[in-house]
Amino acid sequence: MKSYYCNPINVPYRYQFNMDPRSNGKLQIDREAADPSMILFQGKYYMFVSMNLSVWVSEDLVNWEPHRLPENLPLYDYAPDARVCGDYVYFCASKRGENCNYYRTKDIINGPYEEIPGTFDFWDPNLFFDEDGSIYFYWGCSNATPVWGVELDPETMKPKTEWKELLFGDGYVRGFERMGVDNCEFPRGEAEVEKMLQGFVQQSGVPLEQIPKAYHQAIRGMFTRKPFIEGPWMDKYNGKYYLQYACPGTEYNTYADGVYIGDTPLGPFTLAKNNPYSYHPGGFMPGAGHGSTMWDRNGNLWHTATMRISMNHQFERRVGLWKSGFDADGELFCNQNYGDWPIAVEDGTTDPWSEPEWVLLNYGKPARASSFADGKEPEKAFDEDAQTWWRAAGKQGEWLETDLEQVMDVRAVQINFADDALPIESPGEIKGSQTQPRYIEEQTYVTRWKLEGSLDGNTYFMIEDKSEAETDLPHDLVVREQGICVRYLRLTIVEIPYEVEPCISGLRVFGIGNGKKPEPVEYQAQKSADGLDLLVSIEETTDAVGYNILWGHEEEKLYHSYQIYRDVENLRNDKTGTIKKRIGALVKGQEYFVRVDSYNENGITHGTMTRCSE
Repeated sequence: MKSYYCNPINVPYRYQFNMDPRSNGKLQIDREAADPSMILFQGKYYMFVSMNLSVWVSEDLVNWEPHRLPENLPLYDYAPDARVCGDYVYFCASKRGENCNYYRTKDIINGPYEEIPGTFDFWDPNLFFDEDGSIYFYWGCSNATPVWGVELDPETMKPKTEWKELLFGDGYVRGFERMGVDNCEFPRGEAEVEKMLQGFVQQSGVPLEQIPKAYHQAIRGMFTRKPFIEGPWMDKYNGKYYLQYACPGTEYNTYADGVYIGDTPLGPFTLAKNNPYSYHPGGFMPGAGHGSTMWDRNGNLWHTATMRISMNHQFERRVGLWKSGFDADGELFCNQNYGDWPIAVEDGTTDPWSEPEWVLLNYGKPARASSFADGKEPEKAFDEDAQTWWRAAGKQGEWLETDLEQVMDVRAVQINFADDALPIESPGEIKGSQTQPRYIEEQTYVTRWKLEGSLDGNTYFMIEDKSEAETDLPHDLVVREQGICVRYLRLTIVEIPYEVEPCISGLRVFGIGNGKKPEPVEYQAQKSADGLDLLVSIEETTDAVGYNILWGHEEEKLYHSYQIYRDVENLRNDKTGTIKKRIGALVKGQEYFVRVDSYNENGITHGTMTRCSE
């Protein structure tokens, strides 16, 4: 039996009312969830995420239900960590400036949670319980300090050893650690940083000495462009220790997870050849950093991580889930090819490299709407970009429609709601830390809509009616595994949170096309002079909708990918040109192999393999 989901996973992401000091205290409103810790405990899957007050629970990795966590837990602290040890689940979260405690329970939803006093503060924690009963602890979230590690006393949870520096960032050696879009930014020099810092202080009108010291490192860090090395997660496989970490920053499309390998829990560690092992810079919603790995009930490995929107607030984020594994050489990988298309989940052992069963059918297709605001046209809901959206001009009875241009076999529709500068005040008291003041929405809202289909654009039939829904599911997925013959799909909005004008960032239709797959594409690939960039030149063909660039350090290990779509104007007017893509994710001195696949609404065509030239 199969079931399906589509990233980002569909859960009630809670609204955040942020009074971020970096925006001079301006109220910023967004939905957020990030930094997922996923575990299997007593036969169920649990996911703990930042700033959601809840734990998400699933029987099948597809359908997730939120359950409110007890108030004595640090729910306003970032990056909650959860690990299983025997009959217990251990929990902790980030806090600066005061000691962070640990908690443990035998009942995740109901508690009670036993509190174990901590002895130091930390950010982005991760506990690891080794097979011999020893406990290790990892933490770090900074572009100035490393990822740390220490052994803890199992009885007291106090350090048994001195802190050990484990990982530092270096964007001059590991291209994927560089900040910016597509890892384009090298770190700034100290003189330039100081000049920018002084300019910021002058503009703010507040002398640096009057700004709380807790802010100083973060403020200076904004200008250094040094990568954030953060979010450690430890796993053990075949006697080796895999220390995973996130970089270079959550607001970038290149937010990724790298991995080092060691023979002992505290190293020394060696950079794995397959890096970054979790990397999803293209597609509808990019980002795949600060996550966790977990074996399911059937022995399959899964990786969950943070996906980026970052429009209403830097930390406007979602959660993705992908198939992962270890290859015959013990290399950790994560399959993020077409990573925001529908993914099938089956009982038993699954192939982590299986290709999508259904492809996107409506990229760049004609669009209509009942109304739209300036700059928020209906086409924005079909451009495969989560940072753009259709916004209706009214609030009641608004609808959005896509035209597939011919009757097609539709198998799934993903409905992605967006938020557009919500004009409301915080409904509760601003809480949280000095550096992250906010209010997290406590109230449960509903998202209600109807999805209809038509063969001719005149007579419509109901596909899915959620006009009586009792949940807020902003990334809902409608599946019709046996298929629906339809040309027009119309989404009518019935009710959304806060009764504002509805916004849709993606009304995405998946299924099986009626024609031929595209021909193999011609391309060239070479490394940049500094060995950190992959430079790909693709000769467009009229029969393709987009291309997937794959690369890896061995011919049989093309574990990385970058999905791109052709320009809509070229697509609709049968124009071709040359697509030049710079991918800044290489490791200096490493050999690479490349393949470029082409895809359209009828399927995927694999290209030829090439060794990347210097």
